[in-house]
Amino acid sequence: MIPSGARVWIAMGHTDMRKGMQGLALLVQQGLKRDPHGGDLFVFRGRAGSLVKLIWHDGIGMSLYAKRLEKGRFVC
Repeated sequence: MIPSGARVWIAMGHTDMRKGMQGLALLVQQGLKRDPHGGDLFVFRGRAGSLVKLIWHDGIGMSLYAKRLEKGRFVC
C-alpha cells in the first residue's frame, strides 16, 4: 500500500517503454533530480499513450507497475 503522504511525479512527454526498473530510476535521478528510493511514486507514459509504467520504493525494495489500455489512451 502506498502511504498517503507519498508524492506523485508525472514525467511530461513520452518515455522509452523498453526501459525497466533501473533505467526508469536513472531517469528519475538524472532528469528529475529526485531520489527514486525516497518513497515517491514516479509515472512514465509511452509514445502511443496506451502504456504507463510506475516505479515506487517502499523502503524495502523497488516496485515496477505497468498498465496497458486495450482501448483509448492515457492523456498527459
